[in-house]
Amino acid sequence: MEIKMYSPKYRNQVIALILYLQNFDNNVDLSLEEQPDMQDITKYYLQNQGGFWIATNDNDDVIGTIGLLQENEEYGVLKKFFVHQDYRGSKNGISAKLFDALISSAKENHLHHILLDTPEACHRAHHFYKKNGFEEIDRNDVPIKYDYPDRDSLFFIKNI
Repeated sequence: MEIKMYSPKYRNQVIALILYLQNFDNNVDLSLEEQPDMQDITKYYLQNQGGFWIATNDNDDVIGTIGLLQENEEYGVLKKFFVHQDYRGSKNGISAKLFDALISSAKENHLHHILLDTPEACHRAHHFYKKNGFEEIDRNDVPIKYDYPDRDSLFFIKNI
C-alpha cells in the first residue's frame, strides 16, 4: 500500500470510491453534481497550496482519499477523507497515513488550524477525529466560510 499525491489518472477511481462510501456506506445521498470539487480535483485541491492524497493497494487501486483546501494563511479545511471498508483499522493504518500526509503539508504551509465537517451519523469518523486532536465546535463558531453540503453536519477544529 502506498500514499501518493493525486494525479488525473486516478480520477474515475477516486470519484467511484467517494460516491460509493458517501452514499452506500454513510447514507449521505450526495451526487457528483453537488460536489464540483470532485470533478476538478487539480483545480480545487492542488492549486493554492492545498493537496489531495490517495492510498493505493498493491494493484494500484484507490482505497483511500484525503484533501486539504487552504482557505487563507491560517486555516485549512480537511475534505474527502475516505478509506474503503476493507482497509480500515489500525492493522492497515491507511487512515493514519493519509491524515499524516495532510498534517505534514499543513505544517509546511504554516497553517495554524484545520477545520472539517462530517455527517452527524458518522460516529466512527468522529472517534478518529477526536483521537487525533480535533475538538467539536458549534456551527456558529466556524471561523471561516467554506462550501459544504449540509447533511446535519458536525464541525471539528484542530490547532496545529
